[in-house]
Amino acid sequence: MKTNRLHTKAVFLRSFLILLLIFTTTDLYSQRKMKIPSYLKKGDTVAIVCTARKFFPEDAQPAIELLKSWGLEVKLGRTIGLDSCQLGGTDRERIDDFQQMLDDDNIKAIWCARGGYGTVRIIDGLDFTKFKKHPKWIIGFSDVTVLHSHVHNMKVATLHSIMPFTVPRTEEISKETLRKALFGEKIRYEVPAKGYEIKGKATGQLVGGNLSILYSLLGSKSSIDTKDKILFIEDLDEYLYHIDRMLYNLKRNGYFDGLKGLVVGGMTDMHDNEIPFGQNEVGIITSIAKEYNIPVCFYFPAGHVKDNRAIILGATVDFEITDDKVVLEFQ
Repeated sequence: MKTNRLHTKAVFLRSFLILLLIFTTTDLYSQRKMKIPSYLKKGDTVAIVCTARKFFPEDAQPAIELLKSWGLEVKLGRTIGLDSCQLGGTDRERIDDFQQMLDDDNIKAIWCARGGYGTVRIIDGLDFTKFKKHPKWIIGFSDVTVLHSHVHNMKVATLHSIMPFTVPRTEEISKETLRKALFGEKIRYEVPAKGYEIKGKATGQLVGGNLSILYSLLGSKSSIDTKDKILFIEDLDEYLYHIDRMLYNLKRNGYFDGLKGLVVGGMTDMHDNEIPFGQNEVGIITSIAKEYNIPVCFYFPAGHVKDNRAIILGATVDFEITDDKVVLEFQ
């Protein structure tokens, strides 16, 4: 009888280990099979379009000159110059313009002109059928997080970086990181530690974007799965209590369950109330993240900051925080 019980336990343990291996392998494979759009080469064409706030041809000139200095051609979308109150054209006009660039084989990357608000109004009107078969780079940050998240669920990588609107006031190093990302050059960032990080190391897919947008997408088909991934967040012009509310909502939606690391970019122009909230953005984030035993860095150079470095969302990264430095290296 004892021999039978030992045999049964051995069979159970063997079966458990096999299932664990299957689930682990499946998860790793799922992360590896992300499609990386073709890197650009000289002579390729980049489209500039409005998905949100309006943007005019004269304001696009610095971005056009930048792309041409890299040997690229530029096509301005029909929404550049349209004026529909805050937006760069009606929803229908912005859908049609973006759709044309998605389906045009000659367009190798789509650079969103600026953020603000409006991308969520058009996302469900876009047809990504051809894009999923032949992906191309979608580039931008802030409100473009709607596209980053939606496209991430199609297993296609996107590029979080400066936009034409920010080119004139962006540091040269940020422009160069966009060039390197588009042309497929190695990207490795090493920045000094601030002294209040949560140290550690992790490897996983980098996902995320603007915190307010991630929060607004919860419950929709554009919301992302963060399990076994490294989450990047940044934001602008928010009250501290709202940062706290958004993070607690992410937590309640499971965004920190199984998360491997947290990269906090610019938390720019945060506000407090007349009666202080009691914590700044670092304290708020730390109080939530510390229970998950993951590495967390703050003020990484990405987001609504002059040094807004390009990061490939959907790519696998090695993330390490030591006493004196933060390293983010793309595989």
